[in-house]
Amino acid sequence: MPEQNGGLSAEERAELEELRAERDRRQAEEQAKRECEELERLKAQRERAEREAAKDEHARELRERNARAMEPGDDLSMPKAQRYVLLGLACLVLAIVLSMLLGGAR
Repeated sequence: MPEQNGGLSAEERAELEELRAERDRRQAEEQAKRECEELERLKAQRERAEREAAKDEHARELRERNARAMEPGDDLSMPKAQRYVLLGLACLVLAIVLSMLLGGAR
């Protein structure tokens, strides 16, 4: 029962302290939970950023490799890829001419 001068009894004071301690414990648990969630979110964000960076690096390497393939070489003034296409066409023309010559001799 409360005292006449407006103070709390020892029992009420103990209950108040217990409730405050419970509130503080719940707040600490909620804070810890929020921090864990934030940590997981930041880890996921970092992993996404690392995956994106790796993907961007791979794309950059492919662009550089393709650009080098299309650059003119030192020995000829045309790109390597163009030389390969022309060499393939020359082989195809040679094969057609030989088949026509050898096929017509029969």
